[in-house]
Amino acid sequence: MHEITDPPFWMPLPGPQSMAYFSEADELFYGGAAGGGKSDLLLGVAWREHSRAIIFRRILPSLSALVERSKAMYASRGTYGETKYQWKFGMHGRFGRFGNDDQGRTLRFASVQHDKNKTDYQGQPHDFYGFDEITEFTEGMYRFITGWNRSTILGQRCRVICTGNPPTSAEGDWVVAYWGPWLDPAHPNPAKPGELRWFTTIGNQDVEFMTGAPVDVCGEMVVPRSRTFIPARVQDNPHLVKSGYVARLQALPEPLRSKMLNGDFTKGREDGPYQVIPSEWARMAQERWRKTEKPNVPMSAMGVDVARGGGDKTVIAMRYACWLDELKSYPGATTPDGPAAAGLALRHRKDGAAIHVDVIGVGASVYDCLKNTVKGVVPINGSSASSATDRSGQLRFINLRAELWWKMREALDPSNGQEICLPPDRELLSDLCAPTWQLTLRGVQVEGKEELSKRIGRSPDKGDAAVYAFALSSRPGMGLLDWARRQLW
Repeated sequence: MHEITDPPFWMPLPGPQSMAYFSEADELFYGGAAGGGKSDLLLGVAWREHSRAIIFRRILPSLSALVERSKAMYASRGTYGETKYQWKFGMHGRFGRFGNDDQGRTLRFASVQHDKNKTDYQGQPHDFYGFDEITEFTEGMYRFITGWNRSTILGQRCRVICTGNPPTSAEGDWVVAYWGPWLDPAHPNPAKPGELRWFTTIGNQDVEFMTGAPVDVCGEMVVPRSRTFIPARVQDNPHLVKSGYVARLQALPEPLRSKMLNGDFTKGREDGPYQVIPSEWARMAQERWRKTEKPNVPMSAMGVDVARGGGDKTVIAMRYACWLDELKSYPGATTPDGPAAAGLALRHRKDGAAIHVDVIGVGASVYDCLKNTVKGVVPINGSSASSATDRSGQLRFINLRAELWWKMREALDPSNGQEICLPPDRELLSDLCAPTWQLTLRGVQVEGKEELSKRIGRSPDKGDAAVYAFALSSRPGMGLLDWARRQLW
């Protein structure tokens, strides 16, 4: 009777928007291209299907367009509190499904600008979480906040819907990995748009399942959550097609045109002006890896980045001349102390290769264990001083971290002819292209690991391990920096 006597103001458009509206996925990523009706989907689902909803943007001012659109969509169907950014609705749920509880339905707009702000929503359950422009958020924010996706209302569905375009910076690369079966062209088991896949976390690692049946994880039965991705383009939105918006998107330069018009996740993102390693150089190195056989030479060196707890991983990178083998990654829980991490390194070591170990923090224990066991262990202390210069001899470095990352940049520079080969690992690509640099009075300064981790929402373990693997080992009687300064990369 509600549908007949008081028809809803908003209904999903035929095509992808309706497909997303009725999707059974617990976590849905909708969009890809611009103009596909992403904001309307979030607002419509929150209003018609849920009792306690919240929609996020990374920063508060970015919510203004969503708020204004909600006022046009909801009109007289609820009251909006400007100070709390919150709607309270009357009895207009889909088919009146909530009965008397419908009077308490709410939709809140919120932001989470910094990583520390995610705890502001701890213990505040919502049956609907919406993330507008998901690539602007860090993975840590997303996982933490959605941990309270639940409801005490009998029959109330709980779900998460994210919208957005292909990432334009390293901070958003995690989205491609999270929805890998749909977005990552290198994924071994690709999925079709709208197809459900189920995932659960085992040892800080997402594990994919083909059904949602409960699985035994360390003696506990866990129910995997389903994910899917549904692409949408401006051509699916007749209102914008008539407005001439397509022509404006067609006029954009590449790769922005392919991203915004077609939702192309394979196109390169735009680099920042002070990005240490250009994305194209790293991608070229990965492409060479695909076309190059592993060289028949002894292992040259290993880079070991030790987990510092939480979601960090211990990563081992093994280099054979200019060819880097596939990285070995282990959850931090598997390397709780120095001997455990040292054992992993020795397990992968061959030919007496030098082992370059990050000795800051927990890595010091690993180094102590290794140096007392084998020869050829080199400590990497990123905060130590550097006396090296860049290839031109003009730039100096504020510390060893800046030196090693800059040497990696020079080694990847196509004009230097090193022909470095890197494994086609998306997380490695993201890690290598994430750090920024600045020129100070003391020399080149590369963004610190702690600052970088806060910015991208995770620790760049694979990138650091690769950089350590390409660091030059010292010869007897020479310091590491003196030896590195005398080498031609």
